[in-house]
Amino acid sequence: MSDHHFWLSDAQFARIQPLLPNKVRGVPRVDDRRVISGIVHVIRNGLRWRDAPPEYGPHKTLYNRFVRWSKAGVFTRIFEALAAESRAAGTVMIDATHLKAHRTAASLLKKGVFRAVSDAPEAGSTQSCTRSAMAMAGP
Repeated sequence: MSDHHFWLSDAQFARIQPLLPNKVRGVPRVDDRRVISGIVHVIRNGLRWRDAPPEYGPHKTLYNRFVRWSKAGVFTRIFEALAAESRAAGTVMIDATHLKAHRTAASLLKKGVFRAVSDAPEAGSTQSCTRSAMAMAGP
């Protein structure tokens, strides 16, 4: 395995494996460790799914698993379980000096992949003022 690829260690995978879905419907899933490592590699490096190294398997598998498990809340359960094991009290923050979002990232909220994290009203939800509305209101 190459040094520039991300791979979950045995200990890391052992911690999250019990939190993964275990129902096998139809064709058995490909190696969860390989797929999760590929998902982390793609997200960590800001890659498009199709640019995932072939060592992680087909990019379509990575994408489909990411979307399906995101909608099912699998990653949320993993993050919550790992955070609950932490000894840190109060709020824990992750800091990054550079964040990169692909231009299609905004569409993930619309598709329901991620829950909205803000209480702010969505764009277009407030009534806008137009000339016709101003004319109807009068002076």
